[in-house]
Amino acid sequence: MDRSWRVFHSRNNFRLDPFQRISRHRIGPDIIGSYRDGAAFNGVNFASQYYLSLSSHLYIVAAAKAAANDFGVHSAGSASLMGNTSLSVELEKRLGEFLGYESVTVFPIGWAAGCGAVKALVRKGDHVLIDLLAHACLQEAARDATDKVHVVPHLSADAIERRLVRIRKEDPDSGILVVTETLFSMDSDTPDIRAIQELCRTHKATLFVDCAHDLGAMGATGRGVLEEQELIGGVDVLMGSFSKTFASNGGFVACNSPALKFGLRSNCGPSTFTNAMTPIQAAVVLAALAIVSGNEGAVRRKRLVHNVERLRAGLRDKGFEPLSRPSAIVPVILGNMERARLMTRHALEQGGIVKLVEYPAVSTSTARWRLQVMTDHDDDHIDRVIEVACLARDRAAQHLEEIRRIENQTREVGAS
Repeated sequence: MDRSWRVFHSRNNFRLDPFQRISRHRIGPDIIGSYRDGAAFNGVNFASQYYLSLSSHLYIVAAAKAAANDFGVHSAGSASLMGNTSLSVELEKRLGEFLGYESVTVFPIGWAAGCGAVKALVRKGDHVLIDLLAHACLQEAARDATDKVHVVPHLSADAIERRLVRIRKEDPDSGILVVTETLFSMDSDTPDIRAIQELCRTHKATLFVDCAHDLGAMGATGRGVLEEQELIGGVDVLMGSFSKTFASNGGFVACNSPALKFGLRSNCGPSTFTNAMTPIQAAVVLAALAIVSGNEGAVRRKRLVHNVERLRAGLRDKGFEPLSRPSAIVPVILGNMERARLMTRHALEQGGIVKLVEYPAVSTSTARWRLQVMTDHDDDHIDRVIEVACLARDRAAQHLEEIRRIENQTREVGAS
């Protein structure tokens, strides 16, 4: 731990550590903030999960204030012990109607929803088939729940089918949970969920899908990838997070089993033994859901699509290669970590606030920016971050060339 701290402290001194940054006012397309040592920065913000730009929306702020006035600011108990309010119960009802499920259970954070639900569903002798790039909360929960975890190649329905056939041949009566996502945040790509659900039904497995990054921000009515694939309410268990589009911490698990809902209330650590979501959280998500599902939500998604398409096209024109499908996440591969860290440093110095993703979240050779687009970006914000990306690439190349020159000189002096 001491060594890790020294490494990151050294990186910060050279402005090669873009993590643990602090915002100093409300999140938006322009940001003022500071590094963890207090040094200031400002610029165009492409590093926040703020897809529909709702957290400062007047209707949502008013809903938060009203909830604080009516209920106070604290839930004061777990969901199984008086922590629920009429607001959280109403939220579960509205989400069920929106998602097409009979039962919805809300959690105070998204991690708790994913981790808690997987551990509640899986027993020691069960099998879990999980996509290589599934979220860390799902990976950790699977390994905590059972030793029979099978990591399958990313997006491969064929690999899932082969593994299901083998498990059913060797262990015909075991429970099997298949875990994937609607939109993967590292690559902005999507599996064929309908095909995977059909495989699960054929082989008597349960499908568990995380829709954190697309729900609300994609689809004609905001129901995301499942809407695109005509599968609303059609997967066995659906979980999601409110922190990307719905302006609040928190998450949910949706299903058509009242028994699972009862189990998540009474036999799921992140629900049973921690405080329930606050009245303010519930009120904020209810207000955000009303916007997402209405005409304003459609307008905001249309603007988001425009911004995403402009950014991806502009980056391609400048020689960058955004990955996969258009979404509010625009991943751009930078290369090895040395180059990626230098590019990020120069981007930040030029006023482009970007999010660096590096090992162990991705491989050492595929460090990347995960540019996160919001409705409130305008064309000038988009064009500015493209300009910054080009400047950062050029300056990092010059920086690396100088490093190599010094290294060569050092070797020559040593050899002589």
